[in-house]
Amino acid sequence: MPQSVEPIAAAQAVITEIRETIAARLLGLDHAVDSLCIALMTHGHILLEDVPGVGKTELAKTFADALGLSFRRIQCTPDLMPADIVGGLVFHPREAEFVLRRGPIFTHVLLVDEINRALPRTQSALLEAMAEGQVTIDGTAHRLPQPFLVMATQNPLESQGVFPLPEAQLDRFLLKTSLGYPAPRHDLGILSLHLQNRPREDTRPLENSGDPGSTPAPISILEEAVTAVRFASDVLAYVAAITRATRTRPDIEVGASPRAMILLAQAARAQAVLAGRNFVIPDDVQKVAARVLFHRLLRVTADEDVDPEAWMADLLGEVRVPLEDEEIP
Repeated sequence: MPQSVEPIAAAQAVITEIRETIAARLLGLDHAVDSLCIALMTHGHILLEDVPGVGKTELAKTFADALGLSFRRIQCTPDLMPADIVGGLVFHPREAEFVLRRGPIFTHVLLVDEINRALPRTQSALLEAMAEGQVTIDGTAHRLPQPFLVMATQNPLESQGVFPLPEAQLDRFLLKTSLGYPAPRHDLGILSLHLQNRPREDTRPLENSGDPGSTPAPISILEEAVTAVRFASDVLAYVAAITRATRTRPDIEVGASPRAMILLAQAARAQAVLAGRNFVIPDDVQKVAARVLFHRLLRVTADEDVDPEAWMADLLGEVRVPLEDEEIP
């Protein structure tokens, strides 16, 4: 490939440091860290569906700390209102004027805990922010800090007092994944780490040589690396073929949209960066396909317990993988 690999090498150094920084506090979450890196590199957002207590909040905090980004957390409840998220105008009697009170959404990394406990109206308050990086308050648009990453969580076990995310809301999440329980080999290490009661200040952010107020240098490196990744025409056609395949499955009522296809390609580019390459191969597409596509599909029998990875592996088996130097018609 003619494109220089230098941006990829620089990004690899940043990603390695992120992984090591987080691994010093959290064990066995490498796959989740990679998902967060993919979301960050592609200006996307991530939805985690997990049981309580597996480290979702700690992961979001530590990820923000590692990159020197601001972090806020919203605990969703049925009485949470949109203004509790975006903020609003508050009248100050002394100044005799309305002053903007910024909500917790004005941050770099926003953890929306148990998002499906919020009312649909409140959930929709996140739509503009996730799609456009801004919020509108009293008719005036306000830009959010960049980068802006939403990490939302939901508990898959409870059905009482929850409001399932509508398709439009789900579509705003680049990735949907889960942490799962830690591997047995990590259990003692997790106990040891947490019994040390180490202060959070021990997490040192990556060095930032950028100007104050500008995009942190490590993030600029990651963004530059993604733009350096190139697609061969046959691999692009492979992405399109996978997308079309979701629309013809008998168990799928509504398949992946063109936007889903574009996001799959973007996530595959970020996956190539994680692998240290400046070009995408079919394996990159396959690794992110379930996390990008499955939550966007409307299944005929949605109540069935289906493993996204297994389902996607079955679909990928129906799509011909491009060979080297071969064009897909």
